[in-house]
Amino acid sequence: MEVKRDMSVVLSGVRLDNPVIPASGCFGYGYGMAEFYDIDILGSISFKGTTREARYGNPLPRVAECREGMINAVGLQNPGIDAVIAEELPKMREKFHKPIVANISGFSIEEYVECCAKIDKEEQVAIIELNVSCPNVHGGGMSFGTSPQSVAEVVRAVKRVITKPLYVKLTPSVTDIVSIAKAAEEAGADGICLINTMLGMRINTRTRKPVIANKMGGFSGAAVFPVAVRMVYQVAKACNIPVIGCGGVESASDVIEMMMAGATAVEVGAANLRNPYACKEIIEALPAEMARLGIEKLSDIIGIVE
Repeated sequence: MEVKRDMSVVLSGVRLDNPVIPASGCFGYGYGMAEFYDIDILGSISFKGTTREARYGNPLPRVAECREGMINAVGLQNPGIDAVIAEELPKMREKFHKPIVANISGFSIEEYVECCAKIDKEEQVAIIELNVSCPNVHGGGMSFGTSPQSVAEVVRAVKRVITKPLYVKLTPSVTDIVSIAKAAEEAGADGICLINTMLGMRINTRTRKPVIANKMGGFSGAAVFPVAVRMVYQVAKACNIPVIGCGGVESASDVIEMMMAGATAVEVGAANLRNPYACKEIIEALPAEMARLGIEKLSDIIGIVE
C-alpha cells in the first residue's frame, strides 16, 4: 500500500498545501501564469514587489544572461499599491483561491507603512513580505536591509499598523546575515525570507559597455543556491521564527535540501522565467522525492540538519 505523503506546511498559522511559492517578481500577479497550468496547485504566490506610486522601472536593457543564472535590474516596475488592490488582486482572485503573500517595497519608512496598512485589509493576503533588499533601485531598498538598526526601525513601524504576519526579505549582500535577521525578529517580525538576489554585472566585450543599462543588477539562479542554503541554515539556527528559503531553487531535491537547512517554505524565482512550468513540475515531483528519501511528512524535516 502506498504511503500518503503529507506536503503541507504552516507559516505563522497560515496552512499551505505544499511549501512551493513562486518568488516575487518572477510570476507577476499570478493570473498570467494560469494560461500555462492550474495555479491552484501552488502553496501560495508572492506577488510582484509593490510600491506606493506606479513605477516604470529601470531603463532597458535590464536583463543579462549568465552561466547558471541571470541578472535583472527591472527596478520594481509595478502599477502602485492602489492599482494593485483595485485591479490586480481581483484578477488574481479569479484564478488563485488560496492565501497569498504580498511583497511590499518602499523608499521611506512612511511608504512601507502606508502600503502595508492598505494591503493588510485585503482578505486574500495572508502574509506581508517586506522587501528591504531589492539591490537595483537607487537610494531605496538596499540601504534599509544592510543595517540591523534600519531593518528594526522599518519592522517596528510596519508592525504597528498591520494585523497579518510580517516576513522580512533580506539581502545576502551583508557581512553578517544573522545580526540582520535577529534585529528583524527582535523588532517583531513573524518570519524571515532569504535570500534576495546578489549584486552582479556583465560586460559586453565587443561594445566595452555593461550589458545592463543600470550597469549592475540582481544575480539569481542555480549558482546562488549554496549561498542561500548556507544563509537559511545560519538564520534558522539563530532565530525562533519561520524562514522562507529562496535562491536558486530548481527541483524537488532543492526544496528538500532547503527545508533540511531550516526553511519552512521555499520560494522559486528565476526558474519560472526559464520554464513557466517550473513550480508545477517541482510540486509534482515532490512525493516521489519524499518516497525516495523515506519522508512521510515534509514538515518533519524542517531544520533537521544539526
